[in-house]
Amino acid sequence: MAEYLLKYADARGQIKEQLAEADSEKEIRDRFQSQGFLIYSIKPSGKSLVSGLGVGGKSKKINMEKFLIFNQQFLTLVRAGLPILKCLDLLADRLTDPKLSKHIQTVRDEVRNGALLSDAFEAAGVFPPIYVTTIMAGEKSGALVEVLERYLAYQRMSMTVKKKLMLALIYPAVLIVLVTMLIIFMVTYVVPQFATLYSGLGAALPGITQMLITVGTVAHDYIVVIGLSVIATVVAVRLWTRTEMGKERLDKWTLRTPVLGPIWIKYQMAQLGRVLSTLLLGGIPLMQALETAFTSLESRLLRKALERARQSVKEGQPLSRSLDASKIFPSLAIDMIEVGESTGALPAMLNSVAEFYEEDVTTQMTATLSLIEPAIMIFMGGFVAFVLVALYLPIFSLSDTLGGGSR
Repeated sequence: MAEYLLKYADARGQIKEQLAEADSEKEIRDRFQSQGFLIYSIKPSGKSLVSGLGVGGKSKKINMEKFLIFNQQFLTLVRAGLPILKCLDLLADRLTDPKLSKHIQTVRDEVRNGALLSDAFEAAGVFPPIYVTTIMAGEKSGALVEVLERYLAYQRMSMTVKKKLMLALIYPAVLIVLVTMLIIFMVTYVVPQFATLYSGLGAALPGITQMLITVGTVAHDYIVVIGLSVIATVVAVRLWTRTEMGKERLDKWTLRTPVLGPIWIKYQMAQLGRVLSTLLLGGIPLMQALETAFTSLESRLLRKALERARQSVKEGQPLSRSLDASKIFPSLAIDMIEVGESTGALPAMLNSVAEFYEEDVTTQMTATLSLIEPAIMIFMGGFVAFVLVALYLPIFSLSDTLGGGSR
């Protein structure tokens, strides 16, 4: 007999995990379903459930735009009444992305061998947990088309928001790169040229000029060493941020940043609202929806806060009060969620929370970047002016001296 890790919900809706022995996954599934349990996943015990969801380990990535196209095609075929296996057969070999095509072929083979569609997607280990949970909800409720439509709407909105943010960051990033290149050029090339000129004249140099020439000469002579040191520092910081302590420390710094911290929290709140709304509308219980939403948050501090909130909800506390206890999530979002709970319209209210904060994040990012761009230009102009004054000041002094001597 093989040992399997089983994840299921009991009659009270509580999520549980346990090890079970059986000859096959089907035997375990039949055994527990006959007892009235809702099966979420069954995996060999040597395979971590968390790593399979892409949390806590190195997760494999798929192209989300190509995945969106696949789901649009998959939804069209399912809506037309074709069997699931036939839909996968038609799409698996026709996808333009070889990597995604390989994973879909694996899913198709699992379904052909008798696995549920949600289990097949989860076993691949590359698909978003919210997608796997959505498919499972569609299978349980018999409304696969409706839940796929909700997921597609969620995915489109999520990608739209991310693209807006990326486009807004492109111009400042280009400016920063150009300014950095200009500073390196002036310090390592222009300044040493003037240093050679002044050393030949043997003139006394002002303090500001001496300081700039010293910096430029050192940078020019040790540019390789400095470059390697910068690369080594970047690599070391990169490795440090991959450790648990580094991730938590970086997360704390990000959340405490005066302007970007609140924006980052609001963006995460929008993601959380969108995921929870999609899952709840698909018929997923709140406890399981919170567990799946856990994986959508990139902030470790917010993840811990959501996990504490999930435990409070499990103990019978309202979601709004549980989130408010963390003192991290925005108070307006808490108030809106509380209204949704009291009126019985929590999914719709969570969707409103997501829309509100997505719009708010876009507005605040645009306003912040509109201030950063002129700040970069002012800094660049100030640096160039400083270098020019420091380099040409001895020439002015020398001309005055020569002029006085001629008279």
